[in-house]
Amino acid sequence: MTVPSDLSGAPPADVTVPAVVTRLAVGDAVVPVWENAVGGLTFRLGDGPRARFVKWVPATPRAAELDLAAEAERLAWAGRFTPVPRVLDAGTADDGATWLLTAALPAESAVSDRWRADPRTAVRAIGEGLRALHDALPVEDCPFDWGVQSRVARGRLRPDAEPDLLDRLAGEAPEPERLVVCHGDACAPNTLLGDDGRWLAHVDLGTLGVADPWADLAVATYSMEWNYGPGWEDELLAAYGVELDAERTAYYRALWDAT
Repeated sequence: MTVPSDLSGAPPADVTVPAVVTRLAVGDAVVPVWENAVGGLTFRLGDGPRARFVKWVPATPRAAELDLAAEAERLAWAGRFTPVPRVLDAGTADDGATWLLTAALPAESAVSDRWRADPRTAVRAIGEGLRALHDALPVEDCPFDWGVQSRVARGRLRPDAEPDLLDRLAGEAPEPERLVVCHGDACAPNTLLGDDGRWLAHVDLGTLGVADPWADLAVATYSMEWNYGPGWEDELLAAYGVELDAERTAYYRALWDAT
C-alpha cells in the first residue's frame, strides 16, 4: 500500500484564523480541529447547543477542487435520508476563499484519540456506517454522479494530471455489479461515532454521487492502515458485509490516487 505523504490531520495550535471565521464565531471560542491536504481548515465555534463547525478553503489553485457550494448541496440532499451535518450558511469571502458553516453533532471523528486507542470499535463502526449510507441513499433520486468517467474528466483538470494514466484507467474500468450513492471520500475521519461506539453520521460529502460501492470500499480500506495500522481491512469489510474484491479494490485505489 502506498501511504500518502500529505495526509490530513490536526493543524498547529497557532494556526492563523481567517477573518471570515472570526466573524462567523460572533464572539465564541474558535478552535482549529482539522487541516486537509490542500490547505483547507476546519474550526469548531463555541460549545454546547451553540457549537458549530466552519470549513474554510483558501483561494489557491491547489485547493480549487474543493467545492464547498457543491458540498452544501449534497448535504442538503443526503440529509433527507441519512444523518449528516445541517448546513447553516455558506459563502465566499472578500479574498475569494470559500466557507461552509454547519451545526455540530454529538459525536467524535473515528480518528479521535479515543477511537484510535480502540481501533476495533472504530473500524467496525466505519464499515457498518458505510453500509448504512449505501443502503439509505436512493440511487434513482440522486442527482449527483461519481462514476469513473466523471472522475477521470475531473482529474484531467488537475495541474498534476497524467493524461496517459487517466486514459488507461478510463478504458479499464470494471463493470459495476450494482450502483449505490457513494460517500465520495470514505476515509476513516469522515465517519462520526457516538459515545456508544456506533456510527452516528458522515461528514465531508463534497463528491457524493452514484458509483460502484467498491469506489468507496477501496478507499475506506485504504485508509485503515493510514489511521490505525496494518491488519484492519478484513474487519471493515466484514462489518460492511462483503468479502474482498481484489480487482475492484486495486482499480479504485489507482483511480483515487490519480484523481
